[in-house]
Amino acid sequence: MLIKAFTDVHSTSFIKEPLLNFWFVIYTKPNAEKKFAERLEKAGFEVFLPLYKELKQWSDRKKIIQKPLISSVVFVHCTEAQLRDIYPIAGFSRVLRYLGKVAIVKTQEILNLQILLQEGSLPDLALQDISPGKAVEVVYGPFKGIIGSTQQVLNNLRIRIEIENLGVAFSINVPKSFVKLL
Repeated sequence: MLIKAFTDVHSTSFIKEPLLNFWFVIYTKPNAEKKFAERLEKAGFEVFLPLYKELKQWSDRKKIIQKPLISSVVFVHCTEAQLRDIYPIAGFSRVLRYLGKVAIVKTQEILNLQILLQEGSLPDLALQDISPGKAVEVVYGPFKGIIGSTQQVLNNLRIRIEIENLGVAFSINVPKSFVKLL
C-alpha cells in the first residue's frame, strides 16, 4: 500500500491508496526492443513485446526471423512510480506521454495484440498487387475464411473488402498481407 500524506494547516491526515499497475508504452533505442525487454524482465518487470515471424531471404539462404510488430516499442506493466526504475536500463529512450501525462494502455488493447499474434506468425508481409474488383480470401486474422471482392485499395498495406452474405453487403478493412488473390 502506498501512503500519501496531505498536510493541512490544522491537521495531518493519511490516505491509503493501493498501488495500481498499468500498461505503459516505453520507446527503446532503434533495433533494441528484444534486448531491452530481456533486461526489463531480469529487473523484475512484466513485459510484453509483440513479435511476428517473417521469412527473410538472402542470396545464399532463407531464414525465419522474429521482428517487433511495433518498431522501438515495449509494453511494461507496473506502477507509475516504478517507471523511474526503467530509465537507467540500457536501451531506454523515453516513455510515451499524452497531454503532458504518462500514457496508459488499456489491458484490453494488450489482450487484442496478444489475440492477433496467438495464431503463430503474421503472413509474409510482401506487398501484393491488388486492385479493386478482384476476388480475395482472407487467410489470416479474425475474418479468416471470408471470401469477397476488393472494394478499395486504401494504401500500400490495407484494403477494403466487400462481402455479400444473406443478401446483405458489408465491408471490412483488412491488411493486404491478410488476404490472397483467388
